[in-house]
Amino acid sequence: MILNIILYDNPILRIKGKAIEAFDQQLKDLASDMLETMAFYKGVGLAAQQIGKALQFAVVDVSSSKIPSSLLIGGKPVPVEEHMPLFLINPTLKYTRSKEISNEGCLSFPGLRIDVPRSKRVEVNTFDLNGKPRKFEAGGFLAIAIQHEYDHLQGKLFIDYLSAEQRKTIKEDLERIKRGEPILSNKDKE
Repeated sequence: MILNIILYDNPILRIKGKAIEAFDQQLKDLASDMLETMAFYKGVGLAAQQIGKALQFAVVDVSSSKIPSSLLIGGKPVPVEEHMPLFLINPTLKYTRSKEISNEGCLSFPGLRIDVPRSKRVEVNTFDLNGKPRKFEAGGFLAIAIQHEYDHLQGKLFIDYLSAEQRKTIKEDLERIKRGEPILSNKDKE
């Protein structure tokens, strides 16, 4: 079932998710709905907050992206597409000090793209849909997507990385999103 995406300024986007305690059919049904919703809106990640549920649960699938990703399980590289989709359930992340700027969008901010500093690699401890612990390292686009979704689970948004001056430059776009209007292209703003 395709779910509604919660847009910017809805308070639930600022709520840290509650831990998942039951690895049951209800969670599997939610995962299926979230994957279907993410695919419908052409996203690569979706957090529970974005569909109105403050939970420590997100889905990620970068298999359709042309941007390089890497995945290591047990310290060994594995084909990323063979492990998609990923389910982040009660995840914890360990970041590298090395950062890069990522140009990101977000389903809760349709049409908005901003530059965000992200760790180049991230170590993830999480659970699968059956409650089995999983540990892996991600790099490239997969690492960016995981960090973006993890932030959602903590009630943090990608616009929080902007300085006050940078925030001023997107103020009009944020107001349009709040009103449910499309963001104007630079050409349309002139």
